[in-house]
Amino acid sequence: MTVNEALTAPDGGPARVPSSTYRLQMNGDFDFAAAAAVAPYLGELGISHAYCSPYLQSERGSSHGYDVSDHTRVNTELGGPEAHADFCQALREFGLGQVLDIVPNHMSISSSDNAWWWDVLKHGEASAYAGHFDVDWDSVETWLKNRILAPILGDHYGRILDAGELRLERRDGELVVAYHEHRLPIDPATIDGLPTDAAIADLNRDKERLHELLERQHYRLASWRTASQELVHRRFFDVNNLAGLRIEDERVFLDTHALVLRWLDSGVLDGVRVDHPDGLRNPEEYFLRLREAAPWAWIVIEKILAHDEQLESTWAVDGTTGYEFLNRVLGLYVDPSGEAPLTGLYRDLTGEREDFAEVAHEAKLLVLLELLASDLDRLARRLNEICEGNRRLRDHTPGDQRAALAEMIACLPVYRTYVHPGRKPRPEDVAAATAAARAAAARRPDLDAELFELIAALLLGGKPGELSGRFAARLQQTTGAVTAKGVEDTAFYRFNRFVCLNEVGGDPGRWGATVGEFHVASAAVAERWPRTMLATSTHDTKRSEDIRARLALLSEIPEQWSEVVRRWFERNGRHRARAGPDAGTEYLLYQTLVGAHPLSEERCAAYMEKAVREAKRQTSWLRPNAGYEEAVRRFVASLYADLEFQAGLDDFVKPLVGPGRINSLSAKLLTLTAPGVPDVYQGSELWDLSLVDPDNRRPVDYRLRARLLAELDGLSPDRVSARADEGLPKLLVVSRALRLRRRRPDLFGPEADYLPLVASGIRAGNLVAFCRGGGAITLAPRLVLGLGGDWNGTEVDIPLGTWRDELTGFETDGGRRRVADLLGRFAVALLVRR
Repeated sequence: MTVNEALTAPDGGPARVPSSTYRLQMNGDFDFAAAAAVAPYLGELGISHAYCSPYLQSERGSSHGYDVSDHTRVNTELGGPEAHADFCQALREFGLGQVLDIVPNHMSISSSDNAWWWDVLKHGEASAYAGHFDVDWDSVETWLKNRILAPILGDHYGRILDAGELRLERRDGELVVAYHEHRLPIDPATIDGLPTDAAIADLNRDKERLHELLERQHYRLASWRTASQELVHRRFFDVNNLAGLRIEDERVFLDTHALVLRWLDSGVLDGVRVDHPDGLRNPEEYFLRLREAAPWAWIVIEKILAHDEQLESTWAVDGTTGYEFLNRVLGLYVDPSGEAPLTGLYRDLTGEREDFAEVAHEAKLLVLLELLASDLDRLARRLNEICEGNRRLRDHTPGDQRAALAEMIACLPVYRTYVHPGRKPRPEDVAAATAAARAAAARRPDLDAELFELIAALLLGGKPGELSGRFAARLQQTTGAVTAKGVEDTAFYRFNRFVCLNEVGGDPGRWGATVGEFHVASAAVAERWPRTMLATSTHDTKRSEDIRARLALLSEIPEQWSEVVRRWFERNGRHRARAGPDAGTEYLLYQTLVGAHPLSEERCAAYMEKAVREAKRQTSWLRPNAGYEEAVRRFVASLYADLEFQAGLDDFVKPLVGPGRINSLSAKLLTLTAPGVPDVYQGSELWDLSLVDPDNRRPVDYRLRARLLAELDGLSPDRVSARADEGLPKLLVVSRALRLRRRRPDLFGPEADYLPLVASGIRAGNLVAFCRGGGAITLAPRLVLGLGGDWNGTEVDIPLGTWRDELTGFETDGGRRRVADLLGRFAVALLVRR
């Protein structure tokens, strides 16, 4: 069976491919009971599947669920097994399936709730679970050999010990060492029996004896600052309390997936979304194992593709979670003519001259040398071992080897390669490794070019089980983390030329896309990945789809935007302190205020604090600069208190609200009707001006949405438009398109074809039009400010037949039709052949 063949469920029916999904962010404030209460609304909306964030047992108080601490249990903070069963029953009652987000790459190790990690801490390499975690037990550092670094202390170990902050205590019949909220086990073999209370008190008083006992443990307590340099276990990015799993081990796979596989087998789940597959040692092997265990399941993966990078056709998955689609759609609404003037404006205001590629390269190096230095050092040590064993290579110094490795990683043009030791590498992996070696050698002429060639050769030709194979595997697991942290979580907050483009999976150095490019890509998806997910807002996007839709308008009015933002820079100098903000941060703030207006001061201040820390220039999460952050907070507060500025902001944004909404409706209709399975992020069926998490995880008012949906069917298009501020136009597009998809799977399912429709006339480039399954037509405008509502006689060829607009009830015959007539009653049209 090839990955693109139709799958078959156990009952002989078709595979459980959703017609649409609706993302639900589960947490203590939105638990199984709350989600069950939403099921009737989702059914009425037209959704086929609820798509839930991870809900296996996670750390207490988790707001997202990606910090799983126990793969064998349902999260008790969401209600536990009984509430989960009630939730699943509610979905079935209203005809809904379910898709679950799963986390195979890592587990939370921040508490004893993770029984596996607790056992590893207690027994070390002798633990039955030592092989579950990606730990380098054979560290070259003698003080970490066969030990795990526990970087949980707020200061140096000796100071914490002398201050009496480390204390032994009893816990559930065993001895533990306590440090504030942290508890770590004491190996029973390192102490005679369970000490009496008096003996424990004596140990706590005698710091030398306590130190000797702690030194006999399988972990080494250390300051939290040591984590970036000295960890011996693989993490999720730079998050110390998320330890990497060895999911390539079949036992680990079965232990972590047993519950999810039972749900898939029983029909509780119809599919899964796989989080961060690039962190896995061998993603292809993992996908195959998952597919063999659940051959009928819908499997999509959070794979971020670089521009022109293709999803590997041999992977046993149905597609990605849609970031490449998000950026493909976004490009339609960005006017290419705005690039030069907005670039000039950015350079004039900020003094920045570097292009995005250079900013991203610098950010990746920064992340490698600071946040992920322990990962780099581990790789460098393995590279040094390889060089020491070869007489031609041994004179390359460890310092040069480490520098070459860092440069090579920073120059890699994709998130990661997928070379399997012992197998011939894919042509695209050869191209990526070769390009990285050439670019690195050009950037670092002070280093021997042989080093870069060596790293590329090791990456492409490592042998399984040997040092070279282990090096290649770990290198590939590391590059994805470097790119994610360096690009998405650093460069995107530094390069503020046009933040509309700074989106996950995107390239801010690329500006706009043509209708023809969109059609070519959509046709390819229909042929190769017809079950892939389509998304425009997710829990990870930097800005919601509606903010991007509004900000895209600035590319159409660069002169007007330049005039107003220069004026703001000049007049708001009185609010600026010597400490900050710098010009790049101030420009980011103005774009944020325009895109998210009206935005509360509290939300704005929280976002700007996160933004400047992510940029890692004047301040960072690792080294907060209180003075700079306070200057930014005061600047934000001053702008909100400045009534004249607020009035000017409102005056500038008001004319953009309507066109921005048209952009939103246009992009949403494309998402709901293009080849693939559309996802609706929670709450985004109404206007949603949310920023990056945690802002996009705010509570959703489902009662309001249910009430508006109930009113919608009785309203004329004019009444819907008149109540635009309530979000009714977007709710109309979402609900009518979703219901049509569910009612007519022949029009949008995996077998439905994709036919671009040809427009003619002066405004032909302002229309995106296509036909699905021979019976559904999408008509969506773009670059609407330049269009100005005047189609100037532009026409489009409609296939023969009688067509009815699902959004307005308007009917028309096929043939050449004026676009102004087809879009005269509503911003977009969804025609269905009668």
